[in-house]
Amino acid sequence: MARHEPTKAWHAENWFIMLEKFIHDGLIIWSTIDPIGTMAIFAAFTAHLSPVDRRRTAYKVVIYAGAVLMGSIVIGQFLLTAMGIRLLSFQLSGGIILFLFGLQMIFGSGPQRSQQEPEHDIAVFPLAIPATATPGAILAVILLTDNHTHPISVQIGTAIITIGILVVTLILLLYSSRIISVIGVNGASILTRIMGMILAALSVEFVMNALGIEQWIGPAP
Repeated sequence: MARHEPTKAWHAENWFIMLEKFIHDGLIIWSTIDPIGTMAIFAAFTAHLSPVDRRRTAYKVVIYAGAVLMGSIVIGQFLLTAMGIRLLSFQLSGGIILFLFGLQMIFGSGPQRSQQEPEHDIAVFPLAIPATATPGAILAVILLTDNHTHPISVQIGTAIITIGILVVTLILLLYSSRIISVIGVNGASILTRIMGMILAALSVEFVMNALGIEQWIGPAP
């Protein structure tokens, strides 16, 4: 009996460590996908669509973003390694892209562009990428499922957590029409510019972290 007690204690400790890791992963993925912020961006960019088209766009956004994030988990690290791209380089380039997207939102060229280009599907860009599957989210799922650090079982758990957060995002997107009915088109335009400033600031944080500037100026308040 005494010989089984250390084994039980080891399994209990192992489960606790795994649970702690999944909670940690969930918080990181939630903050990088930012379902609430994504809902605000979605409401602004789909203000001109009918309710049916808005729902269809919501499903397409989550499906496309899910495909990108699941693909990043499965082959992202292999692809970057095969191409000789370091994760820090990916974070830096992703931050620059996110910054340009933020500028586009601030100066009001987002929805207008989609109206000028009928063939352009806003569900792909900018709503799925980079608004939902943000550079930070792609980088996060690659890092959190590092093949050299985590076994397959843990990677599957992180993938399930990612899918769960995407389902929550879908639910919020489907209810975004209520936001539009409250704030109107002008309110959506203001919301777009506010979110653009937030995204631009977040992109600067990505670049600073990639360059290691944060250690020179101290941690964020």
